[in-house]
Amino acid sequence: MVNPTPNLEPVVSRYFNLPDAWKIETVLKLGAYETARKALAGKPEDVAKMVSDAGLRGCGGAGFPTAKKWSFLPKDTKKPIYLVINADEGEPGTCKDRYILERDPHSLIEGIIMSCYAIKSNKCYVYIRGEYVIPTQRFQAAVDEAYAKGFLGNNVFGTSNYRVDITVHRGAGAYICGEETALLNSLEGKRGLPRLKPPFPAIVGLFGCPTIINNVETIASVMHIGRMGAENFSKWGGGTLGPHLYSVSGHVAKPGVYELPMGITLREIIYTYGGGVRGGKKIKAVIPGGMSAKILRADEIDVKMDFDSLKAAGTMLGSSGVMVMDEDTCMVKALLYGCRFFAHESCGQCSPCREGTGWALKIIERIYRGEGKIEDLDTLLDVAGRMEGRTICVFAEAAAWPIQSYIAKFRAEFEDYIKSGKSAGKETAVHAAH
Repeated sequence: MVNPTPNLEPVVSRYFNLPDAWKIETVLKLGAYETARKALAGKPEDVAKMVSDAGLRGCGGAGFPTAKKWSFLPKDTKKPIYLVINADEGEPGTCKDRYILERDPHSLIEGIIMSCYAIKSNKCYVYIRGEYVIPTQRFQAAVDEAYAKGFLGNNVFGTSNYRVDITVHRGAGAYICGEETALLNSLEGKRGLPRLKPPFPAIVGLFGCPTIINNVETIASVMHIGRMGAENFSKWGGGTLGPHLYSVSGHVAKPGVYELPMGITLREIIYTYGGGVRGGKKIKAVIPGGMSAKILRADEIDVKMDFDSLKAAGTMLGSSGVMVMDEDTCMVKALLYGCRFFAHESCGQCSPCREGTGWALKIIERIYRGEGKIEDLDTLLDVAGRMEGRTICVFAEAAAWPIQSYIAKFRAEFEDYIKSGKSAGKETAVHAAH
């Protein structure tokens, strides 16, 4: 991890390179928990307004305005309200939230205290990806430290007459549990299957109670908004949308997690901060928001990296996982890896997704082995089209979009691959399935 903004003071990533920043004694000397202490001295509505004024949007994929989501909670409910933190960072190409959990967990805890206060909740569950062993250990240790200091539990800070409890829950390694309602089922001890919506979680969520589900970076940002002020946060870096963490991987010289002003161009991320394509090669394609996002060609990388600009470009910011592919990348093989992942991770609840991901994998495997036909490409597009918009959650779309965009943007390469009878070698369908 490097500091990618030498001319700007880091915000969310400010302690990522600080030794022992995950320990409470280290960060208390730097003013940790003072922002939450001040927030609890005011009104819950003040915190919500501050988040609204900053324009904070969800950093987990959908980009929905955070304060607006909070406003959907029923007024004067007699049921408990829950805050759930989605730390099931399973999107391929994404690794930003693990840095917060592992290197600066107290910023998330402080953000949780403020967010719970804003939505009038006394209980938060943090659902962490099963594979994140060290991040889970670090975050649990930080929670224990906060309890020991009186920053969590009854009478937070000893002066607030307010209670906040945090429970850390570790997932079992299912990508589908990154979907918010599947996550809720998993938290309840059920199989991680998505729920029909409506009702939405804000009305009927965890244990049948009103629930807000937010991403790690989103809630950590709440603390930083309080610390800096809404206007300073949103204008950080000279922009209007605030700071954002981008995971940069693939064929770049300097892969890593970079905190940059939201709205910076994809080209700047790759060449100014990522060091350009390794080996001096040219870019062939870039995935801008994790594997689910539709791919972009090399001539499309001047797009701004924010929710609305990428949507207008036909793709999405998603989880901000930037995956760079150089000129030597085989797009058939790249799509094979994507189809293999989605076929493996489909929960199987909905037939279009269960059958569609399986058939897509079989077809692309056949093409990859050198046994494909030109009409296979249209069959793949037909399968993807029949998955899209026909399932309980958006997993089917996540699986369909790479198929659609890879073939649309690189159809000539797929056709040449098929016409040449090119084979990837000894890899068989059985091997590819694993």
